[in-house]
Amino acid sequence: MDVLVIGAGLSGMTAAHVLRERGADVLLIEADAQVGGRIRSLRDQRTNRTLADLGPTWVWPKYQPTFAKWANSLGIETFEQFNQGGAVVHGYSPKPIRQTLPGQDGMTRIVGGPTSLIKALCKPMDPACIRTATNVAGIREGTAKKVSVHIDTGEKIEADHVVISVPLRIAAANLEMPWASPELLDAMRRAPTWMSTHAKAVVIYNKPFWRNRGLAGRIVSRTGPLVEAHDHSGVDGTPAAIFGFVGWSPAIRQSDPERLRKAILRQLVECLGQAAAKPEEFFIQDWAKNRKIVSDLDLSEPASHPNVGPEVLRQAHLGGSVRFSVSETSKISPGLIEGALAAGEQTAKQLLADEPDGTQTSPE
Repeated sequence: MDVLVIGAGLSGMTAAHVLRERGADVLLIEADAQVGGRIRSLRDQRTNRTLADLGPTWVWPKYQPTFAKWANSLGIETFEQFNQGGAVVHGYSPKPIRQTLPGQDGMTRIVGGPTSLIKALCKPMDPACIRTATNVAGIREGTAKKVSVHIDTGEKIEADHVVISVPLRIAAANLEMPWASPELLDAMRRAPTWMSTHAKAVVIYNKPFWRNRGLAGRIVSRTGPLVEAHDHSGVDGTPAAIFGFVGWSPAIRQSDPERLRKAILRQLVECLGQAAAKPEEFFIQDWAKNRKIVSDLDLSEPASHPNVGPEVLRQAHLGGSVRFSVSETSKISPGLIEGALAAGEQTAKQLLADEPDGTQTSPE
């Protein structure tokens, strides 16, 4: 086998895509039961239609050329984030205040959600080349200049190269890597996993009633439980939805989920009107419960956006056979969708350039 990619999130899938297009033999191993990493969707159980994003939502193709390039290559379409009408400022006065707030220039959403990226990257892959629900215990030096990947069942898989595409803190805590230098491990532990401690609430309605009231569906709150909310309806207005970021700490929100649910609905009624009291569906994705994403370090610190990390995170290790590729290793947009695409593409290019006949590639 040429390359084994550990982690089938967006970065790992991107690296595998580029490598496969150049003819490399690639195996993807994913600890979770599904691919996508932090990209996940709420789906209609009857039709499998994407209803809402449970992980990342926004992209800025106007300012993110790497995303724009990949979107064009994969046939991904985007649409502008709805922000027409008044926003609701909550918790700063006895009653919510309605006022106009500017939106972010270039903020867009992906038609079908970011899972459309994962689907497009998976489409040309042989399903046999993706193994889910497979936990890696360690990466060690193998035989004949190969790398030995140890599965927790006792299985060993050898490859010429290994790409580690799991959150850096998770890798530092859970993977046996005797070759990793103190400098590398320190850099991995210092890299926060973006959004790993967040919870995202999605509320589906039969129609976007707030739009008829001249509201954008946008809420800014000092008291919460949703500290920020936005219209999350589909490109044609259906399904009608609001999503928001939960401001309560993981410990508090997990101690009484029903209390949190009721508090969110009360807030939505207060801000958007009585029609908000009767959603068709209500789902909370609490990423702080997913131990494949969040680490003890993430939970012990205030949430922070990752900065561009040191070069040791982008260098080859174990004699040039092991590289890291996750959004937080990117030099551009670390933590974001574009960062994941850039990291995966750059890692694949580096591997191909290391080969005797390797040349750098792009999805164009």
